Amino acid sequence: RGGARARGGGGKMASTAAGKQRIPKVAKVKNKAPAEVQITAEQLLREAKERELELLPPPPQQKITDVEELNDYKLRKRKTFEDNIRKNRTVISNWIKYAQWEESLKEIQRARSIYERALDVDYRNVTLWLKYAEMEMKNRQYTYMEEMLGNVAGSRQVFERWMEWQPEEQAWHSYINFELRYKEVDRARSIYERYILFRALAALVLVHPEVKNWIKYARFEEKHSYFAHARKVYERAVEFFGEEHMDEHLYVAFAKFEENQKEFERVRVIYKYALDRIPKQDAQNLFKNYTIFEKKFGDRRGIEDIIVSKRRFQYEEEVKANPHNYDAWFDYLRLVESDTDAETVREVYERAIANVPPIQEKRHWKRYIYLWINYALYEELEAKASKRTRQVYQACLELLPHKKFTFAKMWLLYAQFEIRQKNLPLARRALGTSIGKCPKPKLFKGYIELELQLREFDRCRKLYEKFLEFAPENCTSWIKFAELETILGDIDRARAIYELAIGQPRLDMPEVLWKSYIDFEIEQEEYEKTRNLYRRLLQRTQHVKVWISLAQFELSAGQQERLPRCRQVYEEANKAMRSCEEKEERVMLLESWRSFEEEFGTEATKERIDKLMPEKIKKRRKLQAEDGSDAGWEEYYDYIFPEDTANQPNLKLLAMAKLWKKQQQESEAAAMDPDKDIDESQT
Repeated sequence: RGGARARGGGGKMASTAAGKQRIPKVAKVKNKAPAEVQITAEQLLREAKERELELLPPPPQQKITDVEELNDYKLRKRKTFEDNIRKNRTVISNWIKYAQWEESLKEIQRARSIYERALDVDYRNVTLWLKYAEMEMKNRQYTYMEEMLGNVAGSRQVFERWMEWQPEEQAWHSYINFELRYKEVDRARSIYERYILFRALAALVLVHPEVKNWIKYARFEEKHSYFAHARKVYERAVEFFGEEHMDEHLYVAFAKFEENQKEFERVRVIYKYALDRIPKQDAQNLFKNYTIFEKKFGDRRGIEDIIVSKRRFQYEEEVKANPHNYDAWFDYLRLVESDTDAETVREVYERAIANVPPIQEKRHWKRYIYLWINYALYEELEAKASKRTRQVYQACLELLPHKKFTFAKMWLLYAQFEIRQKNLPLARRALGTSIGKCPKPKLFKGYIELELQLREFDRCRKLYEKFLEFAPENCTSWIKFAELETILGDIDRARAIYELAIGQPRLDMPEVLWKSYIDFEIEQEEYEKTRNLYRRLLQRTQHVKVWISLAQFELSAGQQERLPRCRQVYEEANKAMRSCEEKEERVMLLESWRSFEEEFGTEATKERIDKLMPEKIKKRRKLQAEDGSDAGWEEYYDYIFPEDTANQPNLKLLAMAKLWKKQQQESEAAAMDPDKDIDESQT
């Protein structure tokens, strides 16, 4: 009853809510006449179906551009086929579509596997058998069909007929695998022999004489524990290819085989034999495997050999890329000199010196010439072959274009070599030839030094004469010639040489020559001649250093009138330098004079030199840029000498103004500090 009451109450509330809702108005159809064209339900459905087909977009065209994308596509398709088979294994059409798709990709093994799986599901399906057989015949898999039928002899006969046509490698491998499935190892070996070398009409016809085929044959023997046969196959392969067609893969496989047999010496011989004959750029894998082997089974010496071989390979690559990279040749030669025999070193040197610089300019030959020098030193010091050393020097000197340039060090090294061989005439002949062909100061100096060591002073004089004829401006040569005569005690000849030297119209270092001449006369205690030299020099130049040097000479002459003479020189120098534009030089002279007076002078002379000292003032001058525009101002210091103040009233007035200003400042300071001592302020 309660439920009924509840339901009744609910109905009353619903009716009340319905009464409150508004009923929508129904649209009135004004034209109730039938349409001119009546459309049936069938037409509506057909039109909808047609439009549905039109709205479907065409499937996208997929273009495969690389292997990775192709593999992704194959993976997706196989997943789709496998999903369809998993959903309904009994639908044979799915299996056939899957197998045909794999066949279209030339994946015969996959297609065959799919057919076999399908036969496990329904082996009574005739269509499936027909499609399977059709695929095998289409791809000419007759041998497989015969084998599946149990006709081994028939399958072998098909293989034999096939081999007469010398097919591709896969066919031979299929035949070999067929025989191995039936444990026919001898038959498989004979097939390998035919596979490598096929005999017909008593002539050797090469079918597939590639390295990989020999390796497969040897591994076949190794796999069946015929180790002697495997080694024989490798040896035949090495003999077959010879040194003209060597391949690193063959030697790597041969070495690994011997390594497996614990024949480590054989392995080392194989690697070294191959590395010595195969070009370096084609033997990287070989070298890598050799390194691994030595690290596993070799000793320290073997590992060092590996490292040296690796560095040699790197240097070979560098010099091959740029034969004129002489620094690479130096490094390469340093390596081979430390670890190889003399013939190998000579071979590398010959290869290096064959790369003559293409341009006949000395800057391009500076590195190249050291190849010859090192070659000669190696032959002399390391190989102890003096005859070959002489040949190296002579070949180098013949190669140099002496009319354009030469290398003095090469001539001198050759001469020193001949002296070490106690062959003085050849040494002198070489140096004489060098001076005749291409005279250079370094050659003259080297030749003179040689004769000095031999105490051949007459030859030295002749060489100095030739040298000074060649380069009369060379002050060092004049000085050395005069010093030689001085050592020999011929003072007059030395003085005559100095006189000839200072009389030359052009000299490279005249100040050094004059100083040497003056020092020479001082050593001989010829003071008058020294003074005359100074006076002659002052006629040519009024440089302040010459005056100061003359004053110091007079001071050190050791005579009684040395102080007056020195002071007189300073007086003359000061007068001569009043018209000098470089005021700093005159200031330098006065400073030297004041130092002299402070040490040797009186109070009067000191006071006099103080009055001669200039006043240092700061000035400003206008700067101009390169284009003529103003570049600002700069400050500089100038010197005002006493005679300049007397000659210019403006400067005198300026000096008086400065003095007045100074007095004013002192007066103001005294007024601000009245307690200060008066005498001190006046001071």
